[in-house]
Amino acid sequence: MAGAAPGGASRSEIYRGNGPRLMLPIWVFIGIFLVMPVVMMAVHSFLTKEFRGGVIWEFTFAAYDQFFFDRGLFGDEPPKIEWTYIGIFWRSIWQAGLATVFSLLIGFPTAWFIATRKPNVRPGWLFLITIPYWVNLLIRTVSMKFLIRDTGPLNEFLLWSGVISEPLSLVNTNFAVQLGLFYSYLPFMVLPVYAAVERYDFSLSEAAADLYSDNWTTLRLVILPVVKPGIVAGCILVFVPSLGAFLAPDLLGGAKTFMIGSLIEEQFKGAAGNWPFGAAAAMILLAIVLGVLLLHAHAQTRVER
Repeated sequence: MAGAAPGGASRSEIYRGNGPRLMLPIWVFIGIFLVMPVVMMAVHSFLTKEFRGGVIWEFTFAAYDQFFFDRGLFGDEPPKIEWTYIGIFWRSIWQAGLATVFSLLIGFPTAWFIATRKPNVRPGWLFLITIPYWVNLLIRTVSMKFLIRDTGPLNEFLLWSGVISEPLSLVNTNFAVQLGLFYSYLPFMVLPVYAAVERYDFSLSEAAADLYSDNWTTLRLVILPVVKPGIVAGCILVFVPSLGAFLAPDLLGGAKTFMIGSLIEEQFKGAAGNWPFGAAAAMILLAIVLGVLLLHAHAQTRVER
């Protein structure tokens, strides 16, 4: 009998019975390389800073207290809200949000264009989208800084063409950071949206046109609801890494464009770092990301019901 195995049991029954053992390597991998680092980070966030770097194994909430409250230089003043770190988090959120919006505005038409080409040319367009990822992110970010600096090719061209009379100071600005985030994560938006558009039944658009629907109405009421899973996946894939990015803020930004990824990185550099505070900031960032994902999952469950 097709699908039968020795002993009379079907292959599906054998796979079902051996499922836990087959999944064991995956669970071990996840436990070692995903769960353990998060647990270690959570534990370190409750430890005491060692002034020469590292931690002292004395549990305390000092790192979280330092993040949210300002108690003065010597810690003897009444607590006030520490807006410095909250402002850095807020800047990271709106920078990541803008990068997601811009990536969607450019990525959706790009994905639509690729998905509506002939099947034999689509791989070539996707190949062009992925070419930047052949180069390390650090090298790409440094190249972006070289491109937009005061004496870079962009300013030289604008000066030569007479568009501007003096160089534009683009480096160390929010614009430069946003440009770096957008450039780094745009393909993360294009690819999942393309996958959704490729499965779209274009006869639905034809039916809408037969019912005298204009292009905007067709896009809003027919196309977007169908390709929404790809859009949501792309937004998550852009927003989450943008929120914790530190290369673009470090290389393209400055003190006024500091983001949470840079703040966390600074706490683990050299002997003067504050490991518990960096771990606490990382856990707060993780909580924000998980909160966003849980809200999306809850909203999606309500829609399905």
